[in-house]
Amino acid sequence: MKKLFLTGIIGLCLISCSKKENVSVDEASPGKTVDAGAAKGNLSGEQIIESLDCSGCHAVNERMIGPSYQEIADKYSEKDIELLASKIIEGGSGVWGSVPMAPHPQVPKEEAKKMVEYILTLKKK
Repeated sequence: MKKLFLTGIIGLCLISCSKKENVSVDEASPGKTVDAGAAKGNLSGEQIIESLDCSGCHAVNERMIGPSYQEIADKYSEKDIELLASKIIEGGSGVWGSVPMAPHPQVPKEEAKKMVEYILTLKKK
């Protein structure tokens, strides 16, 4: 039963952390979309996270399948940006529990760094 549950959770992570096809160009024109790959160059770390639908496993201040962004920010610092960017791209397991984070090989290293930089701004003060 436990293996079936974990298999379901892992499958959910793989599906929910997949890339969205389109992203809104700006808040004023929510109906106007472009291919996510073309738009990401100008996006903030927060916008990149939203375009990848990471919210299936993570939330800003609430633990879900994975840790909250605030928990991550509290555990790591600016010296860990490279490490965390690599974990976004390659996936990882064992740090936050037994459910592994799915790899995101479609995310370029510079965008992964932007994502991490945004997450680190959420450190509790």
